[in-house]
Parts: sequence; structure tokens; C-alpha cells
Amino acid sequence: MKRSELKKFDPIISFALKEDIGTGDITTNSIVDTKDRTDFVIRLKENAVICGIPIIKEIFKKMNADLRIKHCVKEGEYLRKGSVILKANGKTRAVLTAERTALNFCQRLSGIATLTRKFVQAVKDYETCILDTRKTLPCFRFVEKYAVRVGGGTNHRFGLFDQVLIKENHLYIQAKKGKWSIENAITQARCKNPRKIIEIEVISLKHAIQALDAGADIILLDNMPVKKVKEAMKFLKGNVKVEVSGGINLKTVRQYARAGVDFISIGALTHSVKAMDMTLMLI
Repeated sequence: MKRSELKKFDPIISFALKEDIGTGDITTNSIVDTKDRTDFVIRLKENAVICGIPIIKEIFKKMNADLRIKHCVKEGEYLRKGSVILKANGKTRAVLTAERTALNFCQRLSGIATLTRKFVQAVKDYETCILDTRKTLPCFRFVEKYAVRVGGGTNHRFGLFDQVLIKENHLYIQAKKGKWSIENAITQARCKNPRKIIEIEVISLKHAIQALDAGADIILLDNMPVKKVKEAMKFLKGNVKVEVSGGINLKTVRQYARAGVDFISIGALTHSVKAMDMTLMLI
């Protein structure tokens, strides 16, 4: 990770430390001498793709731990249970005070990277990208989308500002005004955002064809079973980029990729991910 990119993590790292430490680590400060140094390791307790090493280092740096690294794995490396992620020497007070914040970041981000890698591996035989979504922890999106990239996935739009995505509720508002039309919605969006990608969510083959005729850049087939997606791809493939989403899991993702879609978006990468178990031990 470049230093310029790491700087973007600075506000959330600072807030996380402040949240945990508050006015001070009263336990550690009562027991540990300010001059004491210690060796320590961070060890993995289950198989995982490691993500968050640069953040861990930055956390210890902010705590003035004066870290002397003896061993460190590469970001994005797949490790087995029991592997040492980081071995270092630092100021004991700083290490103990930063321990939980450092592990919290690395555990969650490694969970996202690990799950993403599983989905990417499942579709590796096809020209299909695994996308994340905006279903992220508030104020944590930049960090979580970074973990998706480490896991080999691709970021979808970051927020509401960087890509048009016309969804069911947008069309519902048009319908209430008596103006419901996929063509009208795409035309309006294109007129006001001529340089942005225009994507539209549809739930039927009929609407997918209407979106194609209206000039959408990407058509999102939402909650469609594989059979219907295959039928739609007969008309869409080669004419427009196609994304699918909605309840797709590791058991079904390969079937959707085989259907020939360009993108598969998986909300579960971030909204319900399991953190990877790891521990920090003084040695």
C-alpha cells in the first residue's frame, strides 16, 4: 500500500484508538513501566487471507511503539492456522494499549479478503468479476473496499456520486407521477450525467430488453434464478455489460458465471462477513 493511500485511513485509525483508549489505558499504565520493551507475535488461529498489515503498523506507529519488525508476511498472503503474521519488538505499554484496535482491524479485513478470495476462486475459469456493494459499516467503507481488492475482488461504485444506478424505487417514483418508463429514466439520467456510467436494475427479461434498447451501459439482473439469467444472456451478451445480484452464494456463484455475465455483486463480502481469529502474544 502506498503511503498516500494509507493516509486516507488515518482518520478512522485515529478515531478507533481514541474510542478504545479514551483518557488512557489505566490497567497497563498501572502495571507496566514506561521504559519496558518486549518481543511479541501476532498469530493466526485459522486459515485466512491476511489483510491489514499496513494498518497494524500505522496503529503501532501512532502509539509511538518504536516497532522493530523481525518477521512480517505480505499483504494478501494466504496463511494456515498457527502461522505468525507479525513478529516484532516494541515498547510494551504501546503494544498492549494498541493490541485490541490493531487486531480488530486485521481480523475484520482479513475476513473480507478471505471470503472475497473464495468467490474469486470459484469463478476463476470465467471472465466474470466479483464486485462488492455499498452494504458496508458506516464510515468504514473505504477500509472494507480496500480489503475486497486485497482478496482479488473489484470495487463497485464507492457511493451515490460516482455512478448512476437506477433501482426499483426510482422507477416507482416515476410510476407515481404517471411517467414510468425505463427509456425515460435512462434518458433523464444520461442527460444530466453524460460522463457517468448508467446502470439500471431490472427483474424481468422484458425490462432487460427495454434497458438494452434504451442504451444502458450496464444491466443489473436482480434476484433472477440462473435459468432466467441464461435466457436473458441470449439477448444481452455482446451488446451490453451484465451484472447479477441477489442471494448469490458460494454454492451458486459458479453457475451464474457460467451463464456468461460480466459482474456478480456480493453484498455478503462486507455486510455479514466473519472476522478471522488471531491473537497477539508477548514472548
